[in-house]
Amino acid sequence: MIIKIPKEFDSKFRFILVAAERAKQMQNGAPPKMEVKSKKPAHIAVREVQAGLVPYAVLEEETE
Repeated sequence: MIIKIPKEFDSKFRFILVAAERAKQMQNGAPPKMEVKSKKPAHIAVREVQAGLVPYAVLEEETE
């Protein structure tokens, strides 16, 4: 499987973190947001993130 990183992600690392968190949600019972042939949560999560179905936010640290 070739993974294409969407342009809205600033790095491959962030893409993987978002997909991993989504896969964890599905392993804990969250329903998939799209239908794919695979039943593997990690594969479904990558496809959902690529399709823009998984919202995320980058939180900034507060400085004192």
